[in-house]
Amino acid sequence: MSRAIAQFDAAFAILSASVEAGRIPGGVLGVVTADGNRMVRAVGSAQLVPERRSMREDTWFDLASLTKVLFTTERTLALAEAGHIDLDAPLTSVLPDFRQYNADNWERKVTFRHCLGHQTPFPAVFPLYTYGRDPDLLRTFVLQHEWTAGPSVYSDINFILLGLALERLEGQWIRAMDAGPGFAWSADPPDTAATEDCYWRHRVLVGEVHDDNCSALQGAGHAGLFGTADGLLDFAMGKLASAGPDALIRKPLSARRTHGWERPHEGWSGGESCSPDAIGHTGFTGTGLWIDFARGHAWTLLTNRIHPTRHFDSGIIALRRAVGDLINAD
Repeated sequence: MSRAIAQFDAAFAILSASVEAGRIPGGVLGVVTADGNRMVRAVGSAQLVPERRSMREDTWFDLASLTKVLFTTERTLALAEAGHIDLDAPLTSVLPDFRQYNADNWERKVTFRHCLGHQTPFPAVFPLYTYGRDPDLLRTFVLQHEWTAGPSVYSDINFILLGLALERLEGQWIRAMDAGPGFAWSADPPDTAATEDCYWRHRVLVGEVHDDNCSALQGAGHAGLFGTADGLLDFAMGKLASAGPDALIRKPLSARRTHGWERPHEGWSGGESCSPDAIGHTGFTGTGLWIDFARGHAWTLLTNRIHPTRHFDSGIIALRRAVGDLINAD
């Protein structure tokens, strides 16, 4: 345990140095082992403008794309395990109106597994929110837009579509669904790390989703979840102890991805010293969770690196990798 504490202290020192250098306002680092040993520590500020608030160990964060793995992947795989979804069936098995005016187009051949592994030609980014703020109309736009096929890349569209399928199966929008133990779709501002001073919403975002498309859709499968370090570590502990359908989140679909998650590759966010039997994911707001099954531990690094603006080099890529390397140092 003393070795683990020393590794945690070294990793936290890197986070603290980033805060002291003004690269990020603040952060929370947490580590948990399969047998329940846990360390969580906070540094810096949860908010700088219009007023300053200190970061706490129980600060809530906009988890951004961690929503993909903590909610949408979990729910999709559970429905598959229950026989309600065939992962190798096209999305049209649940969304028959997807690109309904051309039965032969490529979009209608995209499967659930393709979306989980980001093995589709959808664009990496697409500003849905610039097409209006009517959530029903935007859902219809996603389903009927003629998407230009490109190389297979990480794309929010994959998980927006998975979210639409979940909504169709559940008969309710995602924001009406149970976010899961320890998670929520919004958070109380005094307890939450601020994100961006948003140009089009004309306010500093605190406790409401930062992601532009998720905001316009009023909930989506690619973003929108809020949580704390302890909530993430509780989730990770469950995965370290589980078997059965959870094996799919460890099963490779490509050199970089499993079902929903990333796996180690050159330059990945978890650093170079984790085992090959690790998975992880990050969020645009400055969040991340990594689970190393071979080493029997998990860690989360939560920051508000886009506060008050995303247009700044926070050094988050190097910070994540450095923290991962120290947590996993031999």
